Amino acid sequence: MKLNTVIACLSILFVAQIGHAQSNLLNAKTPDEIGKKTAAQMEADNDKPLQYGYVHDRDVLMGKMVWEIIDLDERINFPLYFPVDTANIGKDRRSLFDVLLKEIKNGRITEVYYDDYFNSKKSLKDMSSSFTYIDTTNAGRDEINNYYDDYKSGRKVLDPQFIDKRELTSYDVSGYKIKGYWYFDKRQGEMKYRLLGICPVSPEAREIGAENPDVIELFWVYFPSTRDVLHEWTAFNDKNSAMPITFDHLLNSRRFSGVIYKEENVYGDRQIQEYMKDNALNQLLESERVKEKIRNFEQDMWNY
Repeated sequence: MKLNTVIACLSILFVAQIGHAQSNLLNAKTPDEIGKKTAAQMEADNDKPLQYGYVHDRDVLMGKMVWEIIDLDERINFPLYFPVDTANIGKDRRSLFDVLLKEIKNGRITEVYYDDYFNSKKSLKDMSSSFTYIDTTNAGRDEINNYYDDYKSGRKVLDPQFIDKRELTSYDVSGYKIKGYWYFDKRQGEMKYRLLGICPVSPEAREIGAENPDVIELFWVYFPSTRDVLHEWTAFNDKNSAMPITFDHLLNSRRFSGVIYKEENVYGDRQIQEYMKDNALNQLLESERVKEKIRNFEQDMWNY
């Protein structure tokens, strides 16, 4: 019985290790080839993001800009959040935040902005204070005060245990804000959606570990400019691990759950919470009302 248990555990461990990169699993001759494709295989795949078709302004019979919040605590949104620890996981498994931050650092994602209207660009240097926080602990301050002359002269160096260093990771991201445009294409006679911007929201690094941390917008990315990059990274597909879904496909096909928190309006695009104050239920009902208003327009087009 003990031997069978050990064998079973080893089998599970082996499957878990190769499960991180399932692409090319059935064609690999050695474990090193799992997750890697040859140049011929990649050329045969011809895998590129589906291009948006041209839409003339005169073809838009109705258009409405909406902002939504994606809560990563919802199970349907887990592919955007997990895995939070990517140290021992291959390229096939990344969280969306890890991908965005990695590609911003690599310079492949450049359309990064402060706000959701994409007016002012935000550099990696501007965001550094949100990602990393370094300070001296109270015990460290006492240590410096007790041996002030030694530290000032350089005879003593502060021990790392007296340094409070916090770094923002995928684990700390609580959700995403997205900006999109619903429009009715009169040529094709259907309602369509175009994603325009995405923004991770989380506490700043200095707030990590606090009891009730303030959540902020880290940065806004203009989504159409990132499609080629996001198409190279995949999220976990619970139905078929051999065919992981790209982040571009996942977001464009709206395979997530979002709640509308703002729509464009004559009041300067005010948020729902600004006129539905101190009542979470009414805010949720108002969000559903905005959603139904958009849906009903398409339904009204097909009345006979």
